[in-house]
Amino acid sequence: MKFLGLRTIIYPAPDLEALKKWYIQATGVLPYFDEPFYVGFNIGGYELGLDPNTTVGENGQTLYWGVENIEEAWDYLLSIGAASHDGIRDVGDAIKVATVKDPLGNVLGIIENPYFQLPQP
Repeated sequence: MKFLGLRTIIYPAPDLEALKKWYIQATGVLPYFDEPFYVGFNIGGYELGLDPNTTVGENGQTLYWGVENIEEAWDYLLSIGAASHDGIRDVGDAIKVATVKDPLGNVLGIIENPYFQLPQP
């Protein structure tokens, strides 16, 4: 057995339609799987899942989505209704991280890391 790499993050979505619309706006990506019991987005080869059958709450884990420019991503997410969770921080070696909360309180991390190439669509 071996790990193949990060594949999926699933966020609670008690208001599935509202959160689906927000993530379409936030990512610019339409879901590839869209059912009343689960919505899945393929974002750069990784899955963002929305599940209406789980509850919202911080569980201590944060998934960071790669961005090219963290300041632009931060400003955009706040402009469409995200709330600041932990502002932009330089964690060394030109790597920057930040977290916001989506409209239902799920923590969404973003990372600008010049050592990793973002997958091309």
